[in-house]
Amino acid sequence: MNLKLNKGLTLNIAGALPQDARLQKVNTSLCAIVPDDFPGFIPKLCVKEGDAVNAGTPILYNKADEALKITSPIAGTVKAIVRGERRKILRIEIEAGHTQAPKPAFEKNDTIGMLAQSGLLALLRQRPFDIVVDTHTTVRDIFITAYDPAPLAPSPVAFDAIFTADDYRAGVAALAKLTEGKVYLCHGADWKAGNIAGAEMVTVQGPFPAGNAGVQIANIAPVNKGETVWTLDLPTLGRIGRLTGKGELCWDTIVAVTGPEVAKPALRQTIIGSAIAPLIDGCLDSAEHHRRIISGNVLVGQAIGFDGFLRFPYRQISVIAEGDDKNEFMGWASFSPGKMSESRTFPGHFLNRLFRPDARLNGGRRAMIMSGEYDKMMPMDILPEYLLKAILSDNIEDMEKLGIYEVAPEDFAAAEYADTSKLPLQQIVRDGLNKLRKELM
Repeated sequence: MNLKLNKGLTLNIAGALPQDARLQKVNTSLCAIVPDDFPGFIPKLCVKEGDAVNAGTPILYNKADEALKITSPIAGTVKAIVRGERRKILRIEIEAGHTQAPKPAFEKNDTIGMLAQSGLLALLRQRPFDIVVDTHTTVRDIFITAYDPAPLAPSPVAFDAIFTADDYRAGVAALAKLTEGKVYLCHGADWKAGNIAGAEMVTVQGPFPAGNAGVQIANIAPVNKGETVWTLDLPTLGRIGRLTGKGELCWDTIVAVTGPEVAKPALRQTIIGSAIAPLIDGCLDSAEHHRRIISGNVLVGQAIGFDGFLRFPYRQISVIAEGDDKNEFMGWASFSPGKMSESRTFPGHFLNRLFRPDARLNGGRRAMIMSGEYDKMMPMDILPEYLLKAILSDNIEDMEKLGIYEVAPEDFAAAEYADTSKLPLQQIVRDGLNKLRKELM
């Protein structure tokens, strides 16, 4: 099957990986688990500070579904449990080292139990609501995304350096046991592993957000009310296959360090949740202006500090200028050819060049403009402006009619970038999904 999408966004940003980028292995002595990376997961601690843990030792369990665990990616010691307001768990820091903690054992005859206990199932997402999966639900289909056209993102086939075609085949075989329907594997033109038995292979072409699971689902087999679909990325498939096929729990990941503030873009292998500092070491030049470190791409990623940690989905670090120390003539209204824009009002729209954007909003928030600009960025059969208005007005009936069960916040990232009203569309969608889920519980 071929899926070619034309709507979307392509950003020409400086700081891409060179074609001949070599994979460098970076050892990390500190990693962290951030519960906010797992929407729908109600975290309860399994450990306390000072406890010895091994790779795969449960750190958190889901209060709403106690079978679902988040486990340690490394062997060592629980260094800190950092809390925020009302004792909310912000992160659990784990320091690498020798440990006396036993290696976890998993029941091989129980696929769902093994994946839940190992922590791998927590890396999957469930539609509707874009939350961690429910181990008791009936799964209509499973979608695997192996195509990522996000700005400066590494190709998922880079993970062939860690996982083999046998791992992918074993992963698909395991997932096929968890669904009554099909397992779809959506990949790009650079896919090298060939056809995977048991998977419906889909070749995807198009700009961002064509690599999003929600976009692929909407164009192949849309989610209706009462149906549940699970989604995951290619490295998670490889981890599942490695565990079910060889009995090994692999938490390795490949991270692209990119962006206009990166002097030496690099491709690095580390552990999920790794501290950021060793990953960007040697990539940045000294600079007097402020910089923003983003775990993920510039449209969907999480802003973190130099002392932060790699966040889900653990594949990319982007570095851009903060822009808070700039003072340019006419500000956002400047017609400078160096200003990147999707609007034809600015000359940058017509220039085929690499831009160096910063984190400024470039305008103020205002009422939504019904101009159809969201439609140009969303290759889905929905009416995004009307859906957003239904969410803002808490109109559940209209939300359902307008397709809220099909979407996730990341599907609105391109529209949010192009939005002349400067509205936080991704946050609006996340708030709407959370409200709807609470109403239906």
